[in-house]
Parts: sequence; structure tokens; C-alpha cells
Amino acid sequence: MAICKPADLHRLLGPGARLMGLDFGTKTIGIAVSDAALRVASPVTIIRRRKFSEDAAEILALVGSRNIGGFVVGLPLNMDGTEGPRCQSTRDLTAELLLRHDLPTVFQDERMSTQAVERAMISEADLTRGQRKKSIDSAAAAWILQAALDALPEPEPRSTGFAPPTPE
Repeated sequence: MAICKPADLHRLLGPGARLMGLDFGTKTIGIAVSDAALRVASPVTIIRRRKFSEDAAEILALVGSRNIGGFVVGLPLNMDGTEGPRCQSTRDLTAELLLRHDLPTVFQDERMSTQAVERAMISEADLTRGQRKKSIDSAAAAWILQAALDALPEPEPRSTGFAPPTPE
């Protein structure tokens, strides 16, 4: 299944399945999860980076416990839209994760996500630097996931097999 188009997600996800947003940083991995209706993203946790096998095990434990049916991975494009070494690293980590658990996966442009979240934390939540540091990566993952959720097309209605009665 692997990498797919955002428009295909509704078709590929099982009923009630959620999406997991991943923000692969150099020191941490921010994680967010959508609701079952695929409308709202919420920050969940961060994983302190170690060996990837340990990181993947933590991610996959969350996949199992939260009914995750797909991934939205933040892609750190350059400001001009080109891909650099960080994008390749993100693609490599995603490929390794998909070898362990193949789920529909889309990449989402994450340019300015951390800066946007940090500005909101300063101006709206009035958080200290230490408080921001603890939650910024999972909040950035939620920002990335929310951007993908907002861009999803409406799902096509599924047939229930029930036909309403016809008027006589």
C-alpha cells in the first residue's frame, strides 16, 4: 500500500480508523492523532529519538492502541519547495516504518509548522520557553496532520444497503 494520494485515504482506511501525524525531527518524533471522523488533529506525545527500531516499536504500539489506519508524515521542504537532505531522511525513515507496518501514508508539506505552533504558544497560550519545548514537537505534528485533514476531500457516501420506503 505504502505512499498514496491524500484523495485515496478515505477509501483505504477502515471504518473508524484514525490517522497518525508524524513529525520526524533530529532529536524527537512528534506524534498527533486524528479523531475517527478525520476532522480534528490532537497532539499525543513525543518520542526521544534513539535507534530507529526502538522508535518504530513505540510508534507501532500507539498504532495498535489507537486504531490507526494511516500515516501523515511531515515533509520538510525547503522554502522554495525543493527537497533537500532532510526530506530524503524523512522519506527513508518512512520507508523503514512501512516495512514494519504497511499502512496508507501521505506526505504533508510541513514548512513553517514549528514556527506557526511556537508563535501560537507564545501569543495565545503564553507558555514559557521550557513549557513550549516539552510540547512543541507533538503540537507541530498536530498542525501537520490538521493541514492534511483540512485538505482531504469529502468521502463519498457509502451505501448502507437500506432503501427508504417509497411514497404510495
